[in-house]
Amino acid sequence: MRTLFLQAPTFDGFDGGAGSRYQAKREIKSFWYPTWLAQPAALVPNSKLIDAPPHNIKLPEIVAQANDFDLVVLHTSVPSFKSDVKTIEALKAANPKLIAGLIGAKVAVDAAGAMAQAPVVDFCARNEFDFTVKEVADGVPMSEIKGLSYRDANGVVVHNEDREIMTDMDQLPFVTSVYKRDLEMEKYFIGYLKHPYISFYSGRGCKSRCTFCLWPQTVGGHTYRTRSVAHVIEEIKYCLKEFPQTKEFFFDDDTFTDNLPRAEEIARELGKLGVTWSCNAKANVPRETLKVLKENGLRLLLVGYESGNQQILHNIKKGMRVEVAEKFTQDCHELGIAIHGTFILGLPGETKETIQETIAFAKRINPHTIQVSLAAPYPGTFLYKQAVENGWLDIENAELVDENGVQVAPLHYPHLSHTEIFTSVEEFYKKFYFRAPKIASIVSEMVRSPDMMKRRLREGVEFYRFLKERQGTAKAA
Repeated sequence: MRTLFLQAPTFDGFDGGAGSRYQAKREIKSFWYPTWLAQPAALVPNSKLIDAPPHNIKLPEIVAQANDFDLVVLHTSVPSFKSDVKTIEALKAANPKLIAGLIGAKVAVDAAGAMAQAPVVDFCARNEFDFTVKEVADGVPMSEIKGLSYRDANGVVVHNEDREIMTDMDQLPFVTSVYKRDLEMEKYFIGYLKHPYISFYSGRGCKSRCTFCLWPQTVGGHTYRTRSVAHVIEEIKYCLKEFPQTKEFFFDDDTFTDNLPRAEEIARELGKLGVTWSCNAKANVPRETLKVLKENGLRLLLVGYESGNQQILHNIKKGMRVEVAEKFTQDCHELGIAIHGTFILGLPGETKETIQETIAFAKRINPHTIQVSLAAPYPGTFLYKQAVENGWLDIENAELVDENGVQVAPLHYPHLSHTEIFTSVEEFYKKFYFRAPKIASIVSEMVRSPDMMKRRLREGVEFYRFLKERQGTAKAA
């Protein structure tokens, strides 16, 4: 079938791409590649991928193309679901014969609920959906497709048996060929990565059991399934040829350092190519491995510290000791590896005191940049189950964002309110960045690079506007 893969337009500045761990409007406008849409698109000949948010494509422009397709597949999420359904309604109004399906973590864990809420949806591809979608596009009868939930001729929703999880990851074609065909790489930017960048997965799944983390608990699983080193390097070489303007490669694997020997092997091959690269890492990588990675082009690690309080780390099953994270960070500083540290406020066990403890921890270890998120109990995660059972989640906050797409504080505790958690994010940023040493390092960085100066000034303006929006949300709360 003529197939459209669509990341639909939604809130202005909303990053709903699969690389975004929290689908929300962030402090600094940023866009990840829609990798989870691009992967099945690479399996379907003559398909088309439209990633509306970064390309500023509005709904009328997409609806005008409705008759060009037989099938549309949308990536959806808890925050964007209602908007995505409205997009399908508009497309079907223009082309009543259009078959519409959904993919993403939301429908992976609750296909029945999604289809009950949205009669306009014809099917949901659950869990690891790449070949499920390919078979739909190939015209295989829906009753025969594993991993599919669909409406039969009588409108009854049928849930087929689950599809087996993939083990041979090399069977997947390069997602970057779809980037080349359908996307404008300059539209994708992340504050802590060089621009323009390219990101893709070298493997799926994560061995860690963090209770809040969406992807391993819904789509990827807890086994780190990897592509061969040769296959990964072949895609890098393809990108060097097709995207010569690339300044940095980012491996979006949940935890690229889950397999240290493989990480070192890939690094040595990347070193031969002379590329700059970054990845997600856990704060426990040994110094000797960090040294190998750095010597072969590693520039930055994205590290989920989450909290500076040991009990909270235990509560969320992080499998991390605070002192280990401190030693790791010190090693990175000494080796010249930049760190973008991510923190979460409002996790189980959070108090006013632990918030201050985490802020102090962040200032002490001093990553190059930080991101502070609000604990988000996505359906399908252990945290969501905890929140519902303990009454920490109110139904009015279940969509996780406000009417502007800005993340709200959905959790609250008897000793800590929504508002107290929400306002602590701004306090965290101010206390971390408005320090003389940090300001001096930022100014020094800007003086050394005119491009960096323009970028930081732009981000400063964006951040100011974002804080004004958050203040409006806080007043409403």
